[in-house]
This record gives sequence, structure tokens and C-alpha cells, in this order.
Amino acid sequence: MIEDNDKREEVDFSYFETKETQEFSEKLKTHGTKATEVMKTFVSKMGTEAKETREASKVVVKFLKEGKVSKEEEHELKTQIYDLFKMAGIGIPFMLIPGSTLLMPFLIKLAKKKGIDLLPSAFKKEEEDTLDNPQDKK
Repeated sequence: MIEDNDKREEVDFSYFETKETQEFSEKLKTHGTKATEVMKTFVSKMGTEAKETREASKVVVKFLKEGKVSKEEEHELKTQIYDLFKMAGIGIPFMLIPGSTLLMPFLIKLAKKKGIDLLPSAFKKEEEDTLDNPQDKK
């Protein structure tokens, strides 16, 4: 992502300043730039997943019309369906279970150690690129 210190706008975190969330608000103020970058990356990755889902829906329509798809299209469709299940598996508890924001990174790391892949493909592409090109790591 392009950093432009001159045009960086100050983010207002006053929305989070309630009696119950004062500590969280202070952390956001302290790490505001990093939090903003993380949210931008997350939104970008979700956009990628949405695009992949649209492409997968086109494959489904093609299958319904023609009765067949190529091996590559079939693979892409399977991958996207798995990604949708992963997003639902992570997203639903994330929204419904209190404290899950703290638990999710731990679960993802633990699952990875056990050989279980919980992240949708769009979230892994950057990680794979970083592993391929270690000099790109920040």
C-alpha cells in the first residue's frame, strides 16, 4: 500500500470512547495507523473474495446452461465454495461470540500448526508472496 505521510488523514476514534471501551480506544489511538492499514487490507481481501464468488457464480450458471465445465473451472468453483464455508465458520463466531476477536488469531495459528487451513484463499495470497520473496517483508 502506498504511504503518503503528507496526505494521511487523522482518524477519529471517539466513537469507541465509552466507559467500557476506554482501553480499546486508547490502543486504537496509539496504533491508529497500523489499525487503519489492517482494516484496509481486510476490506481489500474481502473484496477479492467477493470477486472470486462472482466468478464462481458464473461457473455455476455455465454448468446449469451447458451441463459441463472445464477441470479448471471445477477446481475454481470448489476452492471458492471452501472459502465461503471458511468465511462463514470464522465470520459467524466472530460476530456472535464475545471475545472472539481475541480468540480468532490464536485459533487460526493453532489450526495452522495442526495442518488445518481456516483462512480463505484471498487472505493467504499475500502470505505466500511474502514467503516467496522474504525481502518484501516489512
